[in-house]
Amino acid sequence: MVGETLPAPREGQSVAGAVDLAWEVTKLQCQSPITVNLELIAAYQAASSPHSMRALASDIAAFDLWCRRVGRVTLPASPESVADYLDARAGQGAKPASLSRYKASIAKVHQLLELKDPTQAELVKLRLRAIKREKGTAQAQARPLRFKGPVRDVERDKPRGINVRALLEACADDLPGLRDRALLSVAYDTGLRASELVAIAVEHILEALDPEARLLSIPRSKGDQEGEGATAFLSPRSVRAIAAWTQSAGISSGPLFRRVQVRRYKARPAAKGRRIDSISGRETWDLRKTISRSAVPARVEYDLGAAALHPGSIGPIYRSMIQRAFDKGSLIDLTAEDLARLLKGISAHSTRVGLNQDLFASGEDLAGIMDALRWKSPRMPLAYNRNLAAEAGAAGRLLNKLA
Repeated sequence: MVGETLPAPREGQSVAGAVDLAWEVTKLQCQSPITVNLELIAAYQAASSPHSMRALASDIAAFDLWCRRVGRVTLPASPESVADYLDARAGQGAKPASLSRYKASIAKVHQLLELKDPTQAELVKLRLRAIKREKGTAQAQARPLRFKGPVRDVERDKPRGINVRALLEACADDLPGLRDRALLSVAYDTGLRASELVAIAVEHILEALDPEARLLSIPRSKGDQEGEGATAFLSPRSVRAIAAWTQSAGISSGPLFRRVQVRRYKARPAAKGRRIDSISGRETWDLRKTISRSAVPARVEYDLGAAALHPGSIGPIYRSMIQRAFDKGSLIDLTAEDLARLLKGISAHSTRVGLNQDLFASGEDLAGIMDALRWKSPRMPLAYNRNLAAEAGAAGRLLNKLA
């Protein structure tokens, strides 16, 4: 219904799973009752991804909480309130990129409620520009997971440091190890983001011209909200890893990468039906234990989930794989101190950055890299390759000759 004034929220009611933005608006502190165009909000929600809706709801809830604490009005917000809020978040350590997102979320909720956008005021723009000038706009980059690690020649150099090849070889042949090997191999081949990686279903794997390889259909991605779709290549290495995982897990359809719960049982020694008499000290039979209990060996059981992994689990899985590979001696040129330092930068995005850098190091041009990783803009692939470009550039080549 267009032009309906929403009632105050009932105590305890909340939105779980998919965000109902119209309901979230009812929780905000308003100067006076606000008339909500429900059709406009419904249209925006239908055109946006669930992730975007959750982010918007979270940003607005945080702004509303701050306004309540400092005695400001959330809706409609004044330019002074928005500027002060951004300053406060910057003081808490928020990066300029995050501040720009908070500003955009505040603007969006005002637009959807057909209120004047306070973020367009010159005060807000200047305060945000001042923060960026002070803190800089460079974003922290995930540490790359390259196939052979930090090497110059991806084809001829030996693997070093943290490298995908060593991690794959260090995976155990039990169910969790088979899953992790397939997960990392596919992640590196495709450069998929965490949300895209966990969305892979068995049905998305298609035949390729090479009988040992496969193609991966990507129905939707972060840069493709309208579902135009894309296709990625899966190497024979990944195909073998997927086959080993799905056969052992008994997966023939549905989500490819799933939770594996491990249950370990300790060994139980054998027990005989006897006891020692407490008075005489002689061994006698205990009628309550006339049947001896046989020994039970240690065992491991696995519980396979039906749903896909959560995107937030990908980074921890990578870090666990790296730690296990180090413990097995597979990362021979790293010390414990090196490992602790490097692990801090590993995230679910590390395989995407690593593939980006390996493509650059192998001589692929920007257009080819953008196509392989489905980039819409050259900004991010150029940023990911900035350090490699400095080494491979004119100054790097000259200085290496003079060394």
